[in-house]
Amino acid sequence: MQEFVKGILNFCIVHLYTLKCHCERRKPLILLNRLKACIYILYPREGDSILEEATSSSLFRNRVFQAIIVSGMFLQIGIWVRNFAVLLFVMERTNGDPFAVSMISVAEFAPIFIFSFIGGTFADRWRPKRTMVWCDILSAISVFAVLVTLFLGTWQIVFFATLISAILSQFSQPSGMKLFKMHMPMDQIQAGMSVYQTVFAIFMVLGPILGTFAFQSFGIHISIAITGVAFLLSAVALAFLPPDRKMEEESKTTSIWEEMKSGVSYVLAKTELKLLGFAFLAAGLGLGFIQPLSIFLVTEQLELPKENLQWLLTTNGIGMILGGVVVMTLFKGVAPQRLLVFGMLVNSIGVAVMGLSTNLWLTLIAELFNGLMLPFIQIGINTMILQRTESTFLGRVNGILMPLFTGSMVLTMSLAGILKEQFSLTVIFEGAALLFFIGMLFIIPLYNQKATLNPKELAIEK
Repeated sequence: MQEFVKGILNFCIVHLYTLKCHCERRKPLILLNRLKACIYILYPREGDSILEEATSSSLFRNRVFQAIIVSGMFLQIGIWVRNFAVLLFVMERTNGDPFAVSMISVAEFAPIFIFSFIGGTFADRWRPKRTMVWCDILSAISVFAVLVTLFLGTWQIVFFATLISAILSQFSQPSGMKLFKMHMPMDQIQAGMSVYQTVFAIFMVLGPILGTFAFQSFGIHISIAITGVAFLLSAVALAFLPPDRKMEEESKTTSIWEEMKSGVSYVLAKTELKLLGFAFLAAGLGLGFIQPLSIFLVTEQLELPKENLQWLLTTNGIGMILGGVVVMTLFKGVAPQRLLVFGMLVNSIGVAVMGLSTNLWLTLIAELFNGLMLPFIQIGINTMILQRTESTFLGRVNGILMPLFTGSMVLTMSLAGILKEQFSLTVIFEGAALLFFIGMLFIIPLYNQKATLNPKELAIEK
């Protein structure tokens, strides 16, 4: 009988959570809170586990969550097939010309600097579902246009396949975060981000394999076609999202320039966002040193053939997948700023160990922990942004913080080769570890802080 009652209560909670996500009235929230109180009265010892099970069930039944995850999977397939097909095709056509290969990275990263803030501002103005669907459709159209041009014999056009998609993603990505904010209860956002980041981590391991297989088996034309179809399927998945609500920003008469200025003022006025920006800056600087020099860690520090770099990358990818699962299960109730502090602390130790180690197994263990901590950092950052930013400013906040990270990373990546000629690998890696530690220190003041919303934002949640 008790199991039957628990099942009924679980069913009611799941559907009230779902109703709360899609209903703007307060009644579902009142009923949900009353039902929670009844559960703790009937089952004082098992109340927490019943509620956790119900929350998890309601997360996977949430239409917004389902659509974003499925869309994300199709996007990752398209992006990885495109990236590796373009990379291998350009290397084949140019005999590995360094300038041509570097232009692929320029096409991928340049839009983040140029369009991130602009895209975030427009994302705050536009309806998120419509924005994401049209961005995917336009990406698919651009990819098919590139494919037609390839058939006509102009191979250099492949750079635009990366460039146009990267530009459109600056409008689409903040809209996805906005959908999380608008349609998911606050207590499910961190769990949702954990699943989302785990999907990304899985493709960090499988993506290069998938992209290489597509190009080697089918060639550039079919690979580009697969990319276009994947983007279209992403748009189809997003079509199952609930209809957009009317945005307040649509009725505003302010100019884009005024809204961009108000976005900067908003970030500067919020202590937690300023501290998060400094942490972004420090982490980006540290990561930029590590990325291009990992190959020398294998050849000089460990004195192994360069092909052994794959074991470090694979170990890091496995750690990322495990890290996402760990956050979803064992750390799902931990505050995001604590996840971020823990992740950056362990990551700084891991980088320091890698810089000192001359043993392959010790380096692999450090790399595993670095990969394990990356979801802690990413989920902590994204959840903090979602919890501590009003929906009306979410795109602009994302557009300000992301270039800080990417810009600082590109800066130290460009300096890494010069510094290696002046200093040892150990000194550079210890410097990177110090930067991660400094980034963690910026988050320490927020360690015990609770996320708060203003009355207007609270009304939206209810």
